[in-house]
Amino acid sequence: MSVSLSSMTPMTKVDARFLSFSIDISVLAGGFWWEGSKGTQRGLGTQRVEPLDLNQPKLDQLIKALGPAYVRVGGSEADKVHYFTSLKHASTEQHDALVLTKEMWHNLHNFCQRHTLHLMFTMKYGLFERRQQGAWQSNEVEALLKYSHEHGQTIKVLELGNELNAYWAFHGFTSQPSAKNLAKDYDTFTRCVRQHSPHSKIAGPGSAFWPRIGEAVKPLSNISSTFLASLEEKIDIVDWHYYPFQSSRSPVRTRAATINNILSPNSLKDYEKYSMQLDKWRNQYQPKAELWTGETGSAQCGGQAKLSDRFVSCFWWADQLGRGAKIGQKVMIRQSLIGGDYALINRNTLKPNPDYWISWLWGKLMGEDVFAVQSNDPFVQTYCHSAKKEGKCTLLIINMSAKPKIMNCQGFGSKKKRFEVTADSLSSKKIRINGIKPKFNKGQVALKDFPKLSKLNLVSPYSINFWCFTV
Repeated sequence: MSVSLSSMTPMTKVDARFLSFSIDISVLAGGFWWEGSKGTQRGLGTQRVEPLDLNQPKLDQLIKALGPAYVRVGGSEADKVHYFTSLKHASTEQHDALVLTKEMWHNLHNFCQRHTLHLMFTMKYGLFERRQQGAWQSNEVEALLKYSHEHGQTIKVLELGNELNAYWAFHGFTSQPSAKNLAKDYDTFTRCVRQHSPHSKIAGPGSAFWPRIGEAVKPLSNISSTFLASLEEKIDIVDWHYYPFQSSRSPVRTRAATINNILSPNSLKDYEKYSMQLDKWRNQYQPKAELWTGETGSAQCGGQAKLSDRFVSCFWWADQLGRGAKIGQKVMIRQSLIGGDYALINRNTLKPNPDYWISWLWGKLMGEDVFAVQSNDPFVQTYCHSAKKEGKCTLLIINMSAKPKIMNCQGFGSKKKRFEVTADSLSSKKIRINGIKPKFNKGQVALKDFPKLSKLNLVSPYSINFWCFTV
């Protein structure tokens, strides 16, 4: 098969922190989460977890290798968390209430500083009846922003509420805001942020899109276009959430997480379809805003056990990174850094899952400039970026078939290095890079740790490849 690079003029450019990740507020503050949960309760797991300790040397080591990124702290419980700045009493009335303590807040900011992470934080919209919507009060948000300012803490991006178009599913029908009332509340939020944290960017609406059905139930949850049209204030980022598959925990499955679905080229097309829809609305109503994928993972409701944390998950992730960059997403935020079957890092063992290594290779090899390339085989997806060094480019080749492929590369220059990710089977926990298992040695892992492959134009069956060229 052939793949050609016709021009070194970039078709678009991504943020330097394009590959970013999230820590769910439930994991950070010790809420209801997915490990051990068989099903869901109002969009949450059924098991309460201990708050995440951000001061773990092994966790630091793994994050340091990924490089600079945004870290988004959000999730379903972001709308009912109690901030320490707003608590009237030392203990809350509800014994099971989720509290973001002062210590957690300071640890989070120290964590971000340690790893040059930019914090994106989902502020509390709150759970209240429809008659109160359109008159949202900013008191709690204002108090946290003032506290952060007083302590020299920077929040790079702020958003209001988590998946506001899906409130009906998580919190009941009477909690679902209309698009126009939500726009009024967002205007209030935007004015509050501009006053108390003027250097923060504002993102919204963070709507959830489902495979095959988009924003789901009309007119209840199809709010994004009307919301953007109704805003009086300008926002900086139009963002959205998307999972291409659903886990067996999910009460609704429009595309189940199975090996066959994950490896189907048709499963990858919805992401592009909905992204282009958002892009059209962004251009129409908020033309100066960037377009971000604000949350994404392999499968809704915590990921699919024995799939989301296995080699097969690498294929959708590598493709969505390449596809997202190509169609204009400036930032891609992966759910999650740690916690759940879909995590980059296993929360209990602090061992990297296979997707971690795809993320690591992307960070080392894929630069900000995005070039147009085409492949003539639906089971082989190709994407091309500038490399980290000038005068070089990296071709990403994703072979989702059981057959080896001979690649005829035209216009790329001379091939210097190849990095190929394979595994013993699609359900393997461990992957190999150039035939050996990646591991940290004295806290470090580097590209030079892996043996050189020959410069043959051969791609292995079921493999993800990064080919480096000097142009």
